Amino acid sequence: MALVEVKVPDIGDFKEVEVIELLVKAGDTVAIDQSLLTVESDKASMEIPSSAAGTVKELRVKLGDKVKQGSVLIVLEA
Repeated sequence: MALVEVKVPDIGDFKEVEVIELLVKAGDTVAIDQSLLTVESDKASMEIPSSAAGTVKELRVKLGDKVKQGSVLIVLEA
């Protein structure tokens, strides 16, 4: 099994966004493109999808965390 890091994608003109909702927990099985968490900027919120199918091994963020493009959010075992 390979470990896959799900990172913050290009979020436009924002330096940081806040994690406002966690949609999965460690041990959950996820499908490719399944929403994993929701982040919010000053103007909009967006869901971050899974880049691979697998099992959530580790959450690297918690509610209220500020993250930027390239930050590791979740580690999947694919």
